[in-house]
Amino acid sequence: MIRWYLRALEKKPTITMAISTATLMSTGDVLAQTAIEKRHQHQNYQPIRTLRFFVFGLTIAGPSLRLWYKTLDKIIPAGAALRPLKMVALDQILFAPCFLTVFWTTMGILRGETFTEVLDSLKKNGLSVLLSNYKLWPAVQLINFYWVPLQHRVLAANTVALGWNTYLAWKAENQNHNIK
Repeated sequence: MIRWYLRALEKKPTITMAISTATLMSTGDVLAQTAIEKRHQHQNYQPIRTLRFFVFGLTIAGPSLRLWYKTLDKIIPAGAALRPLKMVALDQILFAPCFLTVFWTTMGILRGETFTEVLDSLKKNGLSVLLSNYKLWPAVQLINFYWVPLQHRVLAANTVALGWNTYLAWKAENQNHNIK
């Protein structure tokens, strides 16, 4: 299985990363619904919600992560002093807020919310989600940028993101419950 994935990653990196991101994002939603929210197959489990996470991972998250990691690798040259720290700084200052805004907006649109509802939701939840991001991702990305080769960074981040995606799914889909 690992050999097959590595071959696919080499031959078709964008689609491979998109599919793996979509799979892990939708798995995060399944975990949120079944383990945290205690929904089960016949007890209000919402497959359409899981599909939203899959579509976001496939069309936005996977491709944008690949492009972002390649861009970081180019703009901060190998051998640059404190390279991993600079990459983390750019990742957390530029990418994280933009990505989370796109995520929150896309999920709202896919749920059928109006622009005003999406904006209100962002105002209500955006900062707390970003602050939660800062509790996890700087350390994860430092390890990712320091030890993980470029072609494996999306998968490495997605592995940790399984837990993060579970949190995001829970937070995004239960935003009217004042969850911290």
